Amino acid sequence: MKVATKYVKTARPRWWVWPRPSSIWSAAETRSKPTIWSQSKISCRSARGSSSIPQRSSSSAKPCSRCSIRSPRRRKEALVAEFRRLDSSAPDFAATLARLTASNTAQDEAIDTSVANIVADVRMRGDAAVLEYTALFDRVKASSVATLEILAPELAAAFDSLDRDTRDALVAASGRIREFHEHQRGKSASSWEMLDADGTRMGQQVNPLERVGLYVPGGKAAYPSSVLMNAIPGKVAGVAEIIMVVPTPGGARNPLVLAAAHLAGVTRAFAIGGAQAVAALAYGTATIPAVDKIVGPGNAYVAAAKRRVFGAVGIDMIAGPSEILIIADASANPEWVAMDLFAQAEHDEMAQAILLTPDAALLDAVAESMARELPTMPRKHIIAASIAKRGALVRVRDLVEACHIANTVSPEHLELAVADPEPLFGRIKNAGAIFIGHYSSEALGDYCAGPNHVLPTAKSARFSSALGVYDFQKRTSVIEVSRKGARTLGRIAAILARGEGLPAHAASAEHRLRG
Repeated sequence: MKVATKYVKTARPRWWVWPRPSSIWSAAETRSKPTIWSQSKISCRSARGSSSIPQRSSSSAKPCSRCSIRSPRRRKEALVAEFRRLDSSAPDFAATLARLTASNTAQDEAIDTSVANIVADVRMRGDAAVLEYTALFDRVKASSVATLEILAPELAAAFDSLDRDTRDALVAASGRIREFHEHQRGKSASSWEMLDADGTRMGQQVNPLERVGLYVPGGKAAYPSSVLMNAIPGKVAGVAEIIMVVPTPGGARNPLVLAAAHLAGVTRAFAIGGAQAVAALAYGTATIPAVDKIVGPGNAYVAAAKRRVFGAVGIDMIAGPSEILIIADASANPEWVAMDLFAQAEHDEMAQAILLTPDAALLDAVAESMARELPTMPRKHIIAASIAKRGALVRVRDLVEACHIANTVSPEHLELAVADPEPLFGRIKNAGAIFIGHYSSEALGDYCAGPNHVLPTAKSARFSSALGVYDFQKRTSVIEVSRKGARTLGRIAAILARGEGLPAHAASAEHRLRG
């Protein structure tokens, strides 16, 4: 089994080493030809704007004076950007695939301890603790939590401040997301009743949650799509109040996130984040109301906090690194496939990107396209690390075997980039979302196709579903037994109750027999 991706250290300063576009280097070739290149455009904030043409490095490496990242001619790590090639016919393929797709579910004890202390402190001291942690972690000093509330006029002003193209894109995306979830509510999230032969009425009453908390990641990255995907289903479900929390490091409030909150109908918003925000939503403070459920992504501290408060409130899920698995045949465009793999790999160094195809020529073409395009990617260092750790180009026996492997992997996103996808579609049982046909890019699902982009990861698609209207509702069973029904059901219940050693249950049922 060939695993070509490796980190190679040289005696010279460590650098990014890029493959020749026309071929994939072997590890031996890399060691014997330590040509060292750097990409100045993306390596350092102070170097942005300089030429993106690769330049040979210098050994006089010094830290950049303007940031903690070494400047392009001072990088220390060498990465051979090669791509793992697997074959399903290899005897150790199943074991190799299992290792590659295994999720690290171990929790960091230091993070858990820190989060436990923060949650307990916020639960005990409320607003005062929230203010202290916000000053400590986000460098925002406020006199009260009330001053951290982002009022509706500011949300509306943020929306109005957007350029026309961005505003129109947000409106279009929110419209499609709302339309999909309204259809979902009508199909599967409504109350219903039935009547049996004895006149007993049974049914299910569906009610929206009263109040939901929405966590939105903050900092340099802006995730307006996360706001839309989490808030709109709640509004469609009928949630009365959606309370958004978003960290604002240094006090910087992202207008895209605020605009999306305005468009999605967020009720209240607070400029707080981290475990302290999760605890405040779960238990409430003098200013922040307690919610019934918390949804939305976050870092390891946010995830640990959601785990800790679960039970006091509901949570959506604990999301892991992003995943994509593409099943392709000879009809697929290798450049499209390569870019779809990159689109997931750029999320995180632990993201997973796998291609399954029976076509050897396509594997070669995709590998060549990846090698050619990788140096041009602004987030190429993340992509390269992700591909090295959890990426694979896999040759399979046929497309049926590819579907079997896909069901084993149970990916977050699954693309069917084949000439005739419908027969394969029926074979896929485990996937967070399925993208059918060559034009169904996963990126469209991330932003604007309509179905929710909050999806199960780490093989939990075997038993979990995409976030939907139903996650913002609760279902109550309804039972109204007729007099005739009580006689029939009472005898059955009494027998079963005595069998379980619960005589009062039996007596309760039998009393109706004499009524």
